[in-house]
Amino acid sequence: MQYALLIYGDEVADSQASQQEQEAVYAAYNAFGEQYKSQITGGEALLPTSSATTVRVRDGKTLTTDGPFAETKEQLGGFYLVDAKDLDEAIQIAASIPGARNGSIEVRPVMVFG
Repeated sequence: MQYALLIYGDEVADSQASQQEQEAVYAAYNAFGEQYKSQITGGEALLPTSSATTVRVRDGKTLTTDGPFAETKEQLGGFYLVDAKDLDEAIQIAASIPGARNGSIEVRPVMVFG
């Protein structure tokens, strides 16, 4: 089964990390990617929420707002798509994502149509 592992963290704190701390995080993500490369089927890092645009359609009109829909302590920073035999395995993979150490990882099964 395929799962989306959504990585949430505090982008303000992340932006204040030293160069050495940032390099350590990148190295940890590279190690994670290497460890689970046979199960990762996709994923990307996202630009900060300041680059986001929220879209709504109301009464047939498209409305846009700069930034994310909700103000939260943690922001969606990226995601992985993984193949896992079940939720327990997906949780085990999610727990290995470096962002789980100071943020959270939302595990969501991917809907299969047809």
